[in-house]
Amino acid sequence: MSVRVELPEQVLPRWRRAVLKVGSNLLAADGGGLTPRYAEALAAFITASHADGRQVVLVSSGAVAAGRALLRQHAVDGGGLAARQALAALGQAPMIALWQSLSARPVAQVLLTHDDLRNRRRYLNARATLRELLALNVLPVVNENDTVAVDELKLGDNDNLAAIVAALVDADLLLIASDVDALYSADPRHDPAATPISHVPVLTPSILAMAGGSGSVAGTGGMRTKLEAAAKAAAAGIPTALFDGRDAATVQGLQHDRLYGTLFAAASSRMQARKYWLRHAPAAAGRIRIDAGATLALASGRVSLLPGGVLGAEGEFHRGDLVEIVDATGRPVGRGLCQYGAAEVRRLAGRHSREIESVLGYSYGAEVVHRDDLATVSEMEATT
Repeated sequence: MSVRVELPEQVLPRWRRAVLKVGSNLLAADGGGLTPRYAEALAAFITASHADGRQVVLVSSGAVAAGRALLRQHAVDGGGLAARQALAALGQAPMIALWQSLSARPVAQVLLTHDDLRNRRRYLNARATLRELLALNVLPVVNENDTVAVDELKLGDNDNLAAIVAALVDADLLLIASDVDALYSADPRHDPAATPISHVPVLTPSILAMAGGSGSVAGTGGMRTKLEAAAKAAAAGIPTALFDGRDAATVQGLQHDRLYGTLFAAASSRMQARKYWLRHAPAAAGRIRIDAGATLALASGRVSLLPGGVLGAEGEFHRGDLVEIVDATGRPVGRGLCQYGAAEVRRLAGRHSREIESVLGYSYGAEVVHRDDLATVSEMEATT
């Protein structure tokens, strides 16, 4: 029975930026190595999305499988940490080469570790790099840096990594391409009465209990990790779509915002979740004073705070801290994550963005507070 009979057609939520996770089972050839068999349709979806003015970040598995294939003439024990790290290092190049061969746009490899996401400065640097790659119309291909990760600090699997990246880049949608077509009420491999679930409004404990383990030796995750990823994305206000990446027609349907799979709803809209966090998270002791023009600009819509509108900085705060933004009289205007520390903001006050590097000797970007990291008073009142 075809997927269209078993699963109803759904309309994907509106999106401008998505994270697409592709599992090892879709890339590993039966005899080892990588195959474009299923990747071609997924690459075509990415190309069509780019043509529509959308942005896609790809989180791709397959490096370990590719590395294992390169050394299949040797007896490599893939169970130990050092062996897995070696296989990952070997397989990264062919995995990136596969995606580059299928992409008309340049492909950039981005390797992340737990420390990159735990350390606020490195987190912001990773975020800025991904934003810049998207602005340059490059396809970022993200993976965990297995070569240097240690077990106790590993992100674990690419499903959860994809959810973290979706929040990192402020994605509107998380897409998980799998070797199953949907979430089922039970494991369909063992229970013939299992039925697909097309829509999950809330991830309850009973839903999580439906998940099984990894479906093959090529992958490190399973349905459980996909549900964990959907839960992380939902908490960040990002819906998740799970679908069969082996079915070319299903993948092609995504180009027209049609989903045949399972749609996990977000807890709230991405912007609502973001603004709510900015409204309620504890702020640093310092604050930024801005002039009347910047106050008016921030109140009028989604604009960033630039150095030219800054009058000064009070107190002490560091790059990445959440700070209060006030007008010249001290009246609250908003809150945001500052790209620069207090001492740097004081030096940049009133300057043009193009002067940042000449003043500081380096630059973290043209904005003191990026619009995606800023909530104005009116926006905060709406989420209270």
